[in-house]
Amino acid sequence: MKRVIFSKDAPKAIGPYSQAIEANGMLFISGQIPMDAQTGKLVEADIKVQTRQVMENISAILKEAGYSFSDVVKSTCLLSDMDNFAGMNEIYGEYYKENPPARAAFAVKTLPLNVLVEIETIAVK
Repeated sequence: MKRVIFSKDAPKAIGPYSQAIEANGMLFISGQIPMDAQTGKLVEADIKVQTRQVMENISAILKEAGYSFSDVVKSTCLLSDMDNFAGMNEIYGEYYKENPPARAAFAVKTLPLNVLVEIETIAVK
């Protein structure tokens, strides 16, 4: 059974997709960008500030679905430039102090709205 997850504390989808889908004890969170859900505006700052906003958006969706960061098993981090990896990694690590999930990180040509980082997440209960 598929359940659509929506948190008012994370940005609304800007296309034909859901913030997250839960199915069979697994939560699939769509790629989150550094958008403030309250203002609807991008956080336009350095990679660390943008990554923190992305992680807070993920946190809100996890919470809405009844999951936590300890349930996350896989993350995919998309970066505008691999020069941003160290800054992203520093903030990302603050959310996964023990038993971090598997992860992949890629530099891509362009991210939505020209942000510096986008992260998608899979969690399992």
